[in-house]
Amino acid sequence: MTIRLVCIAVASLLVFANADAAQSRYLEPYGTASKNMHSYPRINRVYDVNYNKPQELYALYSFITNVNRVVPGKSVVVLHGAEIRAFAKENYLKYQDIIDKMASLAHRGVEFRMCNNAMHAAGFRTRDMDGFITVIPAGFAEIIYLESKGYRYINAVPTPVKDSRCLDNPKAEICRHKT
Repeated sequence: MTIRLVCIAVASLLVFANADAAQSRYLEPYGTASKNMHSYPRINRVYDVNYNKPQELYALYSFITNVNRVVPGKSVVVLHGAEIRAFAKENYLKYQDIIDKMASLAHRGVEFRMCNNAMHAAGFRTRDMDGFITVIPAGFAEIIYLESKGYRYINAVPTPVKDSRCLDNPKAEICRHKT
């Protein structure tokens, strides 16, 4: 009787092991990612910012903070979209939180340059803007100029990824406490 139970137990384990292996092959046909946490050389960057809403600046703050943490070099933000209204002194109370974050980046060496053409088209003047802003003739021209000086172009599209795993797998352990 004991040998028979051992045989059944071993057979069951083999069935489950084969099922797990089959499921792994189905869910992981390409294996597991590798990791290469190398360092980066000094790279100067120009961030092209042309947003529809000032709220999109939150993603920019996180983006620049994360890049600056691992890539040494200068960072210049060229503003030439509707987000510029957040930098107007008259709108400080409305956008205080994000402007304080942008100012903290400026205090850490990030330069903020604003397109004169966009600023005038929006109805503002230089004197209307926060003190950490430098107004330049034209946004795209400034980007081209900085690229000619060796700066690397970054299209700073505000697409935060935080918690995006939960979109496809709401039952994942990390997502359970968020609902």
